[in-house]
Amino acid sequence: ATYAQIEAIAKEAIAHRFASVCANPIHVKRLAALLAGTDVRVCTVIGFPNGYNAAPIKAAEATHAVLSGAAEIDMVVNLGWVKEGRYDRVLEEINAVKKACAGRLLKVIIETCLLTEEEKTELCRTVTRSDAEFIKTSTGFSTGRATIADEELKKAQMGEGKQIKAAGGISGFHDAETFIRLGADRLGTSRLAEQAKKKEVELDEEV
Repeated sequence: ATYAQIEAIAKEAIAHRFASVCANPIHVKRLAALLAGTDVRVCTVIGFPNGYNAAPIKAAEATHAVLSGAAEIDMVVNLGWVKEGRYDRVLEEINAVKKACAGRLLKVIIETCLLTEEEKTELCRTVTRSDAEFIKTSTGFSTGRATIADEELKKAQMGEGKQIKAAGGISGFHDAETFIRLGADRLGTSRLAEQAKKKEVELDEEV
């Protein structure tokens, strides 16, 4: 992304009152300056998109992001550990990253399209046991997207006090309404602003 693109998405987020804007770590400081004085928070990603950075590196990434102005961190779990059934290591890593977040909000990306039903269920339990606030569907860089079945599973398996973010392939307001109705607390999408613009144009033409 270029600075002009970061500036444009920051303006869209302010106009449409988004919860946060997520950008790669290199853009966090600039994004924080653009969003200063607004209610829109700065989010960034760590271990992205494959989750294979060593746990201490992920924690260091989180520390750097916080010092740069991030208010929210989205981390990708180590999917190799998931495939090996090493959920104790996954839990340990999540909590290490959460500690490095220094009170900032942490979302855990589990990349549902690469998981079995059993793995998804066990990750819901792991995130529930962790200190993270959110479980999140996907990075948007793999082969799948948020699905009704996955959101229903997360809603059924996540413990009290934990939140759900549906992300990936949410292309319109109908999708957004569906996932919210299924229990999503937050949506990750870059397309609704464009949809909103089209609706505004249609309304202007009707008037």
